[in-house]
Amino acid sequence: MLRVGIAGLGRLGARHAQALAWGARGCELVAACSPVETEREFARTQCGVERLHAELEPMLADPDIDAVVLVTPTSLHATQAIAALRAGKHVFVEKPLALNVEDCAAVLEVAAQHPRQVAMVGFVRRFDPHYQAAQRAIAAGEIGRPFIVNSQTCDLNDPEGFFVRFAPTSGGIFMDVSIHDIDLARWMLGSPRARRVFASGTNALHPALAECGDVDNGLAMIEFDGGARAVLYASRTMAHGHETSTEIIGTAGKLQVGEHAARDRIVRSDAHGVRHAVLKDFYERFESAFQAEMAAFVSACRGEQALPLALADALEATRIGLALTTSFREGRLVELD
Repeated sequence: MLRVGIAGLGRLGARHAQALAWGARGCELVAACSPVETEREFARTQCGVERLHAELEPMLADPDIDAVVLVTPTSLHATQAIAALRAGKHVFVEKPLALNVEDCAAVLEVAAQHPRQVAMVGFVRRFDPHYQAAQRAIAAGEIGRPFIVNSQTCDLNDPEGFFVRFAPTSGGIFMDVSIHDIDLARWMLGSPRARRVFASGTNALHPALAECGDVDNGLAMIEFDGGARAVLYASRTMAHGHETSTEIIGTAGKLQVGEHAARDRIVRSDAHGVRHAVLKDFYERFESAFQAEMAAFVSACRGEQALPLALADALEATRIGLALTTSFREGRLVELD
């Protein structure tokens, strides 16, 4: 059994902890770390974890832990991932890998020094069966040469403004939300390098985001080597629910994934109109993908299979996300090296 410790038990970390404790085969959740007492209590009562830490260092020093899962604030990802690798642990870290390219590169350098250890970034959409099927169809040539990706990530509006409080450390909407679409676009297009980007945005409902140089709705365009393009939309203000969708256009056809935010395949028609149930949030949409993602990490740590993505993909996504953020804040086209 792979013995795992988790750091960070917030909104997503709690989900990862429950999946590791009760759902993932081949592993055992043996430790948890959080500076928040109620989160440590959650790990004890809801996940059966007895080794609880307020700081990361004692957990990394535990010789009985083989791997760590980092679901901590983004600003801590790089330093914590490096510390975990140097402590001899396999490491899974939530996206993005870091808030700057230099920190991403530092993680890659340390990972290269520890080739026996698995280091993985959580780009969960690569583990969604629908996106995987689309990527296989593209690789098989079903739509010819793909050259346009339209992708959007739209969250249900939160009147309480959770993400407004999160904004000072999130890196902004393009780093926090569009990072998934950036990685998806590169994956569907064959992993090209970005040449230049442009981004714009507005605050439709949450003007307080402007204090952090952020917006609640953002638009972006990326031009890649070879002529392919990606057009991205990110929103935190949807009225109906969560909606993640992607369209890939090729020279011989197109593919669409996740249209209409449908929770199921039932369409209801009555005196109120024609409608279907919609997804509530990102976890409901990608729950099976999160489980498959963690299963892939555990399997790689156990030496059963290779990782399906590389740290270099995370570095490139960060490079593009930062360029988009610069473009938005400075109102100009940004050329990438």
